[in-house]
Amino acid sequence: MKKFLSMFMVAAMAISLAACGSSSSSSTDESDTSSSEETASTSDVTYIIATDTVFAPFEFTDENNDFVGIDVDILAAVAEDQGFDYQLQSLGFDAAVASLESGQSDAVIAGMSITEERQEKYDFSDAYYDSYVCMAVAEDSTITGYEDLEGLTVAAKTGTQGADCAESLKDEYGFTVQYFDESSLMYQDVITGNSAACFEDQPVMAYGITQGNGLKILTEEQDDYSTPYGFAVLKDNNTELLEMFNTGLANIIENGTYDEIVAKYTDAE
Repeated sequence: MKKFLSMFMVAAMAISLAACGSSSSSSTDESDTSSSEETASTSDVTYIIATDTVFAPFEFTDENNDFVGIDVDILAAVAEDQGFDYQLQSLGFDAAVASLESGQSDAVIAGMSITEERQEKYDFSDAYYDSYVCMAVAEDSTITGYEDLEGLTVAAKTGTQGADCAESLKDEYGFTVQYFDESSLMYQDVITGNSAACFEDQPVMAYGITQGNGLKILTEEQDDYSTPYGFAVLKDNNTELLEMFNTGLANIIENGTYDEIVAKYTDAE
C-alpha cells in the first residue's frame, strides 16, 4: 500500500509539474509580449507639432477636407525619412506659438519666419523656404501705393512679419492697423472695403490670387522684410527633434522630394 501511494504521489507531482510548466511558459510568453509592447509604446516618442489653420499654400484644407500644404507635406516627408512619429495640431498661428511656449507642443511648423527677435526664444531649423512681405488691395481698388493710405485702415495677421511691416510704416503714411487671426478673414475685410489693404507673406498672397481671392499685389518689401521660414522648437529644448528635422530636410532636398512638394503647390502661380 505504501509503495502504491508513493508511486501515485510521484505520478501526481509529475502531472502537476508538467501542467505548471505549461502554464508558466504561456504566462511568460504573454508577459514578454506585453512587456515588449509596453516598452515600444513608452520608448517611442510621438511629437506634438503645432501649426496654423489656414495659410495656403503652406497649410490648408483641400476640397476633400484633407489638411495639406507645403509645411504639411515637408513634415510628413521628413518624419518618414527620419522614422519619427508625430501628431499635427492645427491651432492657428498665435495659438500654435502659445502651445509651444507652454510646453503643450514640441515644435511649430507654420510658415514661421526666422527673425532675430524670435531666435531669442526659439531654436530654428535650417531654412526650408524664403519669403518676403507684400501689400495687397482689392482688384478694383484705386489705391496705388502707401501714400494713398493716409487716414485709412489696413489689415494684418497677428504675430506675423506682415504685421511688423505694417507697424513700421503706419506712422510715416498715417494709417491704422487692424489685426486678424486668420488670413481669410483679413482678405474678406479688404474685399468688403472695411480695410483698404492688407499685409501678407508674398507666396501666400500669390497663391491666394491664383485661387481667386479677389485681391492684387501692389507693393513688395523684399529687402527689410525678406525672411526664411523655419521649423521651431523652444530654445534649448527638443534638440534631437530639431536635428532629425535638419537631417531629414537635407535628405529630401537631395533626393528631389522637396522640389516635388513645392512644385505641387506653387506651379499654378
